[in-house]
Amino acid sequence: MIDPEIKRSLGQMMKGVEVVGATLDGVQRAYTSHWVTQVSFAEPILMASVSPLHDTYPLMVGSGEFAVSILAADQIAEGQYFSYPGRKFHHIATEFLTGWPSDPTGPCVVPHSIAWLRCRIFQIMEMEDHHLVFARVEEVVPGRLKEPPLLYSSRLGWRATGDRAREPGRSIRDELLARVEAAGYSTQPDAGESATGESD
Repeated sequence: MIDPEIKRSLGQMMKGVEVVGATLDGVQRAYTSHWVTQVSFAEPILMASVSPLHDTYPLMVGSGEFAVSILAADQIAEGQYFSYPGRKFHHIATEFLTGWPSDPTGPCVVPHSIAWLRCRIFQIMEMEDHHLVFARVEEVVPGRLKEPPLLYSSRLGWRATGDRAREPGRSIRDELLARVEAAGYSTQPDAGESATGESD
C-alpha cells in the first residue's frame, strides 16, 4: 500500500494517454495506459507497464508484439472505454478497435489516433504487481500528428494539451549557455552530444 502523501504527490505527474493493443488467434484485447514511454534516444525502444492479470498481457506475450495508439484529446471516450476490463462492457464498442492496416492479423489499434506504433517485444521484467515490457518500434503509421494529445494524472484527471509554456522567441537554453560562456566555460558540445537547440 502506497503512503497517501506519496500517492498524492505521484498523482500530480501528468502523462500522455495511449491504448496498448494485441491480437492472437483472432482475439483482440487492449488497455489504456499512461505508462508507455520511450526509453532510448539512439534506438526506437519503448517500455510498456502492464499487469500480468490483464486480458491483453497473454496476447502480447503469445504474439511477441503489441501496438500503441497515441490518443488525441478528442478521444476520451476510447481512453475511458479501455480503462476498464473489456468484459465489464462485454466488448460492446467494437468500433474502437481495428486491425493493423497492412496486416489484419497484426496487433489491434484505435482508429483516428495521433499515430500507431507496432512494437516487437525483446525483454520482459517482472515487478511486484506489473511487468515492464520492452519493445522495439518496427513500424509507424502517422495519423493526426497535429492534434493535441490526451493527457492524464490520477489527481487532475483527463486533460488536453494546453498552450506552450515558453514565451515566443525566447530560448532559455541560449540564455543559460551565454551565462556559461560568460563564466569562462566552453559551450561546445561533448563528443556524441547533440548541438541542437530546444524544441517546442
